[in-house]
Amino acid sequence: MTDPTPKIHAFQDDALGNDDAVALKERLNRGAVSEQDVTRAAIERLRQLDPQLNALVVECFDEPRKSTPGQNGSLSGIPSLLKDNTDLKGIPSRHGSAAIQPHPARHDGAYAKEFLAAGLTLLGKTALPEFGFNATTEPAHDEPTRNPWNPAFSTGGSSGGSAAMVAAGAVPMAHANDGGGSIRIPAACCGLVGLKPTRGRHAVSETARPLPINVVSEGVVTRTVRDTALFHAEMERVHRNRKLPPIGHVQGPGHKRCRVGLMPDSINGTPTDEATRRAVEDTAHQLELNGHRIEPVAPPVDPSFPEDFKHYWGMLSFLATAGGRFAFGKGFDPEQVDGLSRGLYQRFRRNMHRLPAIITRLKRTRKQYARFFEDYDILLSPVLGHTTPELGWLHPDVSYDTLMERLSAYVSFTPYCNTAGGPALSMPMGWTDQGLPIGVHLAAGHGQERLLLELGYELESG
Repeated sequence: MTDPTPKIHAFQDDALGNDDAVALKERLNRGAVSEQDVTRAAIERLRQLDPQLNALVVECFDEPRKSTPGQNGSLSGIPSLLKDNTDLKGIPSRHGSAAIQPHPARHDGAYAKEFLAAGLTLLGKTALPEFGFNATTEPAHDEPTRNPWNPAFSTGGSSGGSAAMVAAGAVPMAHANDGGGSIRIPAACCGLVGLKPTRGRHAVSETARPLPINVVSEGVVTRTVRDTALFHAEMERVHRNRKLPPIGHVQGPGHKRCRVGLMPDSINGTPTDEATRRAVEDTAHQLELNGHRIEPVAPPVDPSFPEDFKHYWGMLSFLATAGGRFAFGKGFDPEQVDGLSRGLYQRFRRNMHRLPAIITRLKRTRKQYARFFEDYDILLSPVLGHTTPELGWLHPDVSYDTLMERLSAYVSFTPYCNTAGGPALSMPMGWTDQGLPIGVHLAAGHGQERLLLELGYELESG
């Protein structure tokens, strides 16, 4: 049995203890602990952990950011962190890039406003790879963020800084966002719960609004399903998209027995490694024992999807690099972008003429996705094509062709839900021989986050 505590952690007998956000909030409500004590404990834990994990890029310990007076949500007093691709007034946004000359943000970003309205206390901003493009948090210009389960390994990306700090116990939950797997990948690597919501469930970030297909969803990484459920219930109070079914506050397993499509191998045909496949099959067996119906399925998407998504990824790099001075300020230096961003940019330049056809095909995935979920309730797969790699395997200094080959084999399941706009949940359901967590991926129809959370509770309880 693997020890459930990471090798690097800050769990101790202080105001935070071993509590998740739900338990901590209960103690705050009955006065067993004060918000000031909780904030101080989180700051001390962040100070203790960051030299080992390198997950925090800027702190605001002297002046923590809180909601405005009168906005006391159900997460009021819970310490948290914001990913460093979201503006927080008065604090620079670096986006993981040496090309950006950091300057204090003039305003809170759209999602930061919602995050603060939920009552969370923000203590700093977390590391990510450049522009969130990589599946590991290893900026070319800085030290890597290290996995608290084994510091020689990746935290995943792009929300790797948030995942490292939550897994190691600095805060119960932290902001993450997901344009191709960036909530679910680090959740899988760090043994956390990561829900990517349906497109449009929360505020759309400033950088995502102009995109021809908005692939980005906002959320958090947490250590428990009930924390993720509480967060999304609170965010629904702050902002409700009336076009989507309500999630509500999910507090346990549901009664619905689901028809589950099992897809152990990826859309691009890359075989899944043995440990990851075993975790998925064990999860399928657990669901089957609980009365759910499991059926093998083929990938419900065009064979062209993997290459089309890479081209879209290249378009994002083109927009960030060519438009960097507009997006990030006059001090932006495109010569300083890393090897992955540069390679994606060049790929797009060579194939720019194909973009209209590619956008048309990618937009079609939404209807294909919806058709699949007319027959099935859940699509069960790995989060990733293989177990968490060591640091360096996906470093942006690796030659572009080699790096893309490695990323294609690794990030081979998650992008589909971003393009289709559907919700998906990463759950920690297995272990590697090195004692690292393995995540399993559950996707559902548009607006079906409630079903995913109910299944998450069911799997979490064993």
